[in-house]
Amino acid sequence: MSAGRPTTVRAAAKVNLHLGVGAPREDGFHPLDTVYQAVSLYDDVLATAAEESSLELLTADHVDGAGVPLGGDNIIDRAAELLGAHHGRELTTRIHLTKSIPVAGGMAGGSADAAAALVALDRAHDLRTSDHDLLAIAAELGSDVPFALIGGTAQGLGRGELVTPVADNGEWWWVVAPSDGEGLSTPAVYRRFDELRPDAPATPEDPTELLDALATGEPLRLARSLHNDLQEAALDLRPELGDLLDLGERAGALRGIVSGSGPTCVFLCESRAGAMATAEALRAERDVVLLACGPVAGAHVLLDQAGATWPT
Repeated sequence: MSAGRPTTVRAAAKVNLHLGVGAPREDGFHPLDTVYQAVSLYDDVLATAAEESSLELLTADHVDGAGVPLGGDNIIDRAAELLGAHHGRELTTRIHLTKSIPVAGGMAGGSADAAAALVALDRAHDLRTSDHDLLAIAAELGSDVPFALIGGTAQGLGRGELVTPVADNGEWWWVVAPSDGEGLSTPAVYRRFDELRPDAPATPEDPTELLDALATGEPLRLARSLHNDLQEAALDLRPELGDLLDLGERAGALRGIVSGSGPTCVFLCESRAGAMATAEALRAERDVVLLACGPVAGAHVLLDQAGATWPT
């Protein structure tokens, strides 16, 4: 099969507007009923077919590159292995990863990288993988990866990998406050959830109220319906996050919530102007405060043309 073109693909961070978590299943996974929203913090993957594979990293100032494994244990490497196995060939590729999504922050930056890599590798090697097969490979890579392909606003069931777009009639403005310290291990947060919630139901709480709020496009109604079953566990492991949530709401946010398993906290604001004012107030206390809006597109091609240049 012929080689394709050097291709840059962009994928977005996610916020869990609703994260309902059930008791662990026999396979050890927790059943989820979640509503994802893709927001405008991005990672970019540039893929070029090459004689040997390599992975280079460039990070934004607010991203700790030390938290990204580069020695063959990156989720991008696993994406290449699975996609190559699907087509019965080795995908030797030069990859340049540019990260702006916080690492280990509960915003699915690794999943965004995997989704972007699948699309970029497919184009760079002219594989023409079907959407159905890309989604199936994405689900093997991680629970959040199928959503990172689809983007927008969607409900996730199973482990979160069974994704269905939902009606969303709003433009939502978020202030994002990554942790000033270390990230939080997702497995550790789930273990603490199990300790705190030994009576968790087999079927997690459904997001009916939140889905209705999304359909109205009303920020205050959405703020009131934001929900995260993992927040209690995250706050128990990192109590200072509770102070951060209080700080953001005092600064004008309609509501603050831990993003996924944390430790990033996100704050829903009434408007872009409101988000800018809240961010300004938080910056007096925090080293890194970011602005984002949603929903935005899933993994999509930025550059797909002959003569694409390598970033310097």
